[in-house]
Amino acid sequence: MNKKWAVKRLTINLTLSEVERLEIYCSTTGRPATDVIRELIRSLATEEAAN
Repeated sequence: MNKKWAVKRLTINLTLSEVERLEIYCSTTGRPATDVIRELIRSLATEEAAN
């Protein structure tokens, strides 16, 4: 495993419709789910970003 990303492993529970939506998006864009989720997390507004 690439040590760069081996900081923390996260397990999430998704509804069937959420899984389907993610799979369709990944299939359409050709991107892995990990990259999509990571990008979504980075785009979240945080208190730190507001300062």
